[in-house]
This record gives sequence, C-alpha cells and structure tokens, in this order.
Amino acid sequence: MNFHMSIPAIVFGLVIIGVVLLDAFETVVLPRRVTRQFKLTAWFYRRTWIPWRKIAGHIKTPSRQQSFLGYYGPLSLIMLMAFWAVGLIFGFALLQYGIGGHEQLGSEPVTFPRILYHSGETFFTLGYGDIVPTSAGARALSVFEAGMGFAFLGVVIGYLPVVYGAFSRREIQISMLDARAGSPPTASELLVRLAGRSEETAIDQLVLDEVLRDWERWAGELLESGLSYPVLSFFRSQHSNQSWLGALMIMLDVTSLVLTGIEEIHPGQARLTFAMARHAAVDLAQVVNARYDPNAADRMTEENFQSLRETLAGVGLKLKSTEDARLKLAKLRSMYEPYIHSTAVNLMVALPPWQHPSKTRDNWQAGPWDRMIQAKGLAVLGQKPVHPQAVEDHF
Repeated sequence: MNFHMSIPAIVFGLVIIGVVLLDAFETVVLPRRVTRQFKLTAWFYRRTWIPWRKIAGHIKTPSRQQSFLGYYGPLSLIMLMAFWAVGLIFGFALLQYGIGGHEQLGSEPVTFPRILYHSGETFFTLGYGDIVPTSAGARALSVFEAGMGFAFLGVVIGYLPVVYGAFSRREIQISMLDARAGSPPTASELLVRLAGRSEETAIDQLVLDEVLRDWERWAGELLESGLSYPVLSFFRSQHSNQSWLGALMIMLDVTSLVLTGIEEIHPGQARLTFAMARHAAVDLAQVVNARYDPNAADRMTEENFQSLRETLAGVGLKLKSTEDARLKLAKLRSMYEPYIHSTAVNLMVALPPWQHPSKTRDNWQAGPWDRMIQAKGLAVLGQKPVHPQAVEDHF
C-alpha cells in the first residue's frame, strides 16, 4: 500500500483542475466574452493558429490555401476538447498521487506514471481494476473523477451541435448574397441589382429597408454567436470567395454609402444596420486578438470613388460628391475598415473591393457539367453554346 502524502502535488493538481473547469465553463456555458488578461482557451488558439497560419502561407494556390485553413476551425474544436481532457486527467493524477492510498496488482510499486494511467482509465470509466484505490480519500476522488468524465462527455455531445447550428444560421444569409451581390459580393453590385428590381424609382425603399433589416439581425446574431463561441471565427464558408467577414464588410460599405447620401433614399434603417454591424466588427476583432495596422492600404482611391459614382449613376442612384459628403464617407469608413482589415489579416481572409473592375460570374452560375450539357442540348438545335454569364443577363 501507498499512503504517503504530497502537499505540492495536491495544490498543483487543484490549480490545474480549477483552471480547466473554469475555462470550460466560460467557453461552453458563459454567454459573454471574458476580458481578463489570461484565458486558457485564448492561449490555446494563439499557440495553435499561428503555426497553422504559417504553414498555410506556404501554399501558393488560393483555393488549396483556403481549403487547408478551413480544416482548422473544426479540428481546433476537437483539439480543444482533448486539451481539456488531458488537463483534467493530469490534474486528477496529481491529486491521486498526492493523497496516496493505492495498490497495484502484483504488489508492484505505484509510481506517478502508473497513477496517471489510473487517472485516465477512471476519467474514461474503463475500470480495469489493475490499480485500486484503498484509502477513503482516493476512492472518493476516483468516483468524483469518473463522474467528471461523464459530465465531460455530455458537454462534448451538447456543445458540437450548438456550434454547428450557429454556423449554419450564419452561412445561410451569406449564401443568399451570391445572387444579390455577386461572388465575391460587393456593395456596388448589391445596390445595382436592387435598383434593377425597381420599376418606379431607382431603388424601392421598402425593399432596401427589408434587406438591411435582415442584415441588422444577421449582424446581431453574428456578434452573439461570435462572443459565445469564439471558434466560429475560424470556420470558413462553403466557397473560397465568401466569408462572414466579407459579408460584414459589404453591409458596412452599403450602409456607409446610404448614410453619405443617395438621392431619394432615406437613411433610417441604414443607420441602424450600420450601428449593429460596426458593433460586431469591433468586438469580433478583439475576439481574434487582431492588431491595428496603421499601414493598411486605402480601399477607396479617388479613381475608385469616381468609378463607383458612375456605376451607381448608371442605374439611377446619384451618390453625393460634395466635400462634406466625402468627409462623412471617410469618417464612416474609418469607424470599421481598420477593425475588419486587421481581423482579415489575422484570419487570412480576402476582403471584397467596393466594386469589381470587370464582370464576374456568380457561384450559382458555375457547374462542372455546364459546358457538356450546353454542347449536347444546343447541338440538337443547331445553335452555338451560350456563355454562362448570358444566363444571368436573361434571368
């Protein structure tokens, strides 16, 4: 038998178990961001994301790079659960070793590695019985650790569906941007396509307000889910030219243009959407530990601004270009662009421009069989194949 007691091992074990349990509670149960300087989960993501990002930087093909980055979010979730489990097993092993009172079959000496093994089989409720607790304290601790193992399994089973449910709700709205604002989406394309649906005025105010209201709610849900489940920031969209950060950016771009001043468009709902989206941009930048970059490139040069005005004017949207209007747009942009840019650099996400320099094909227009189907179908009619872009123009 082994009844020796080690106070340092007991203290160290209690500290490890307490830190892990507190971190798991704050990450899984507590529905708000923790602002203290050190947090175990934040430390874990910094230590795993940085090397993952460096490896991705060596992948030259953009699609493969995004695919590789897409593995990190789900994989990190599994690694975090394993990290917690290892921490609890090690902490309980220190407690078991510290209080003593164990016996091994064959009367072999009970060393710390064997106690660590005993802690692991107790945590996962294997119960081989080759190492037996003999003191009252050791037995009670084994029962408590086994119960903790069941609770941990319940947390894992309950946590994953909640995270993926939040991810699914986020991505549905992003996918809808494909036909509304192009691929990747841009502010100018969204306004141009909305203008194309109105027969009486440049843009139907009710339609615009409905779209912006939906995105106000989306930004609110993005903020709530991003703070409650920080790992969602690392989850990538289905297409490499789509992202939650890009969608947030174009909604801020659109509302900034409306707030700057577009004739016959009331900015009431745009003001509310801008406030909610900007709130999400600022808070989520802190979640991913983004750092301000004073050398970030300007997204809107004078040439870009004039081109944007001409594009909008082509569909009857007259954007104000007075000095006051330009100053207002610059101020609005300064309220969100630095945060989103820094977050994008941290997450290796490509941000959309204000408008595409040339016409691009939407994701819904692309398909692996398109050319073969067109060639087969139109050959029967004696016609030439139609470029997929023409389908959208007809649509």
